[in-house]
Amino acid sequence: MLAIGSDHGGFALKQEIMKHLDEKGVAYKDFGTYSEDSVDYPVYGETIGKAVASGEYERGIVICGTGIGISIAANKVKGVRAALCGDCYSAEYTRRHNDANVLALGGRVTGPGLACKIVDTFLGNEFEGGRHERRVAEISDIESRN
Repeated sequence: MLAIGSDHGGFALKQEIMKHLDEKGVAYKDFGTYSEDSVDYPVYGETIGKAVASGEYERGIVICGTGIGISIAANKVKGVRAALCGDCYSAEYTRRHNDANVLALGGRVTGPGLACKIVDTFLGNEFEGGRHERRVAEISDIESRN
């Protein structure tokens, strides 16, 4: 199951993505925000990050105005590898090589058509393992040292 959340800057794009997920039959839980009223993106980055890191949700999607702030917040949660993607190539390879478990998008910089393609690419690719396992383990080691 997928966890999804946004701040006010990502709310409209989140609505489009959830409509797309419904059409595709992808199960998700919306963790908010539920309007365009101003809220703080770190709350939603942490909430989605914790939902994914706990193992309750396989992957997550976080959205703010640019995707930058909410991805930084999500990455503060141990076990989260959030990747800000503005194209399908990045979405594919962050899954295949980095085992990213949270996709970050910018609601004010990525249109809904492209965003839905990025989501499909992110969800449609798996971690390759192999030589990439060592590098993902190195990322985890950084977390444990700090």
